Amino acid sequence: MNSISNVTEEILSAILKCIDEAIHVVNTDGITIFYNEVAAKHDGLDLKEVVGKPLLSVFPSLNEQSSTLLKVIETRKPIYNETQSFVNLHGRKIETVNTTLPIFVQGELIGAVEIAKDYSRIKQLSERLVEIQKSINHPNGKALKQQTVYKFNDLLTNNQHFAMIKKKAEKLAKSDSPILVYGESGTGKELFVQSIHNASNRSGGPFIAQNCAAIPENLLESILFGTSKGSYTGAVDRPGLFELANGGTLFLDELNSMPFDLQAKLLRVLEDGAVRRIGSTKVISVNVRVISAMNVYPGEAMEQNQLRTDLFYRLNVLTFELMPLRQRKEDILYLSEVFISQYNKKLRKHITGLDKNVSEIFLSHPWPGNVRELKHTIEYMMNVSEGVKLTEHDLPVMLKKMKPIENSDKRTPSTFVLRDHLKEVEQELISEALAICKGNVQKASALLDIPRQTLQYKIKKLNL
Repeated sequence: MNSISNVTEEILSAILKCIDEAIHVVNTDGITIFYNEVAAKHDGLDLKEVVGKPLLSVFPSLNEQSSTLLKVIETRKPIYNETQSFVNLHGRKIETVNTTLPIFVQGELIGAVEIAKDYSRIKQLSERLVEIQKSINHPNGKALKQQTVYKFNDLLTNNQHFAMIKKKAEKLAKSDSPILVYGESGTGKELFVQSIHNASNRSGGPFIAQNCAAIPENLLESILFGTSKGSYTGAVDRPGLFELANGGTLFLDELNSMPFDLQAKLLRVLEDGAVRRIGSTKVISVNVRVISAMNVYPGEAMEQNQLRTDLFYRLNVLTFELMPLRQRKEDILYLSEVFISQYNKKLRKHITGLDKNVSEIFLSHPWPGNVRELKHTIEYMMNVSEGVKLTEHDLPVMLKKMKPIENSDKRTPSTFVLRDHLKEVEQELISEALAICKGNVQKASALLDIPRQTLQYKIKKLNL
C-alpha cells in the first residue's frame, strides 16, 4: 500500500512541477511542503531555501495578517485574485496575484495552496495596453476610424422584434445617457455597442473597450482612472481609460465581473463626471458616455451579488436585451446564407447554400453560442466542403449527432431549452402572485420570497 501511495505522490508532484503557474503549499504550521520551480523563479529563490522552512522566515516582510496563505489557514476560506506585495529573503520586491485555497482531507484542514501569477508582468502588459489605447488617438484627441467598424446596417435580421430593438437603439444613440446591454455570449453585444457609438454625436470621438473580467481590482482601477507618479513603486503619471475616452464612448464589457468596491467608484464617476488618478488629489472632469454589457440578466447578477443595485439603477437609464438566436428562428437560415456568401468570397468558393437536411438540423439546434457559433459552424463547413451545397457530411462533430425533424409534433432539441421554460413558469408565478396581492409589489415579492427590486425588474422585463 505504501508503495502505491509513494507512486501516487510522485505522479502528483511531477504534474504540479509541469504546471506553468507558481504553486506554493504550506501545512497548518505555515511550513512549506511544496514549492515548484515557477514559484522559485517568480520569487528569485532556490527550492531548498523555501521547502521545509517557515513561510515568514523566507518572506520576512510578511506577517500573519498580510500573508494570503496564513490568512486562509486562519479563516479556512478561499481568497481569489488578491494582489500581494512582499520582499523575499534576498531583499527583492515581489508582486503577485494570488488565488489561495484551504486544503481539507476528510473534513480536516491540513494546509493551504496558493497559485500565483507574476503581477509585475500583468501590470506591465496592462500599462502597455493603456499606452496603445493612447497612441491610437490623433493629437487632437479624435479616434482613428478603424476603432469602430460596425454600424446598425451590419446588424442583420429578419426578426421583427430585433428590428425594433435596432430602431430604438439608433434613435437613442443621440442621447448622452448611460446604456446597459445584456445578452448571452455570442449575441453581438460589442457589435451593437459600436453601432450605437457610430450613430451617436460622439462618433468622431474615441471608442475604447475594456473587459472587466479576471483583472485584479487595483489593476483595473489604475487602468480605468490612471495613476499619479509615486502612488506606488514604479508608478508614473498616466491617464486612465476615462481620460482617453474623453469626448467619446467607454465600453465596459462583463461589468458584473468588476469588484464591488470598484463598482462604487465607477458610480461616483458617473454621478460627478470627474475622475481622480490613483495617488492624486487633482480632480479631472471627463465627458464620457459609458456603455456597459453583461452576459447575464441584471436581476440575476444583483441576486448573486455580482452587481451593485445602486450602480444598476444609474446605468439602467437605457437598457437593451439582445435576443438569443434560438428566439430568432427566421434569422438562422437567413444569416447562414449571409455567412456562406462572405466565405465564398474569402475562400474563393461557389457554395450555393444548405441542403434540406442541414437546414432542418440548423433550425432544430438551440445554438447556445448564438450568432458566433453559427458563423464559426459555417466557416468550418465551408472549409471542408467539396460540393456545391453544405451537407450533413460537412457538419462539425457535435452537430452531426443531431437528426433532421421527422415529425413536427415531436419535441425538438430547442423545446428542451431550460431558460425558455423557466421564463414561462416565472411569468405565470409572478402574474398569479400579483393577482393574489392585488398588484401590491411589496406583498408579492414577500410571497415569492425575492427582493422587491428584483420583482420590479422582472415585471418590467416580462411586460406584466
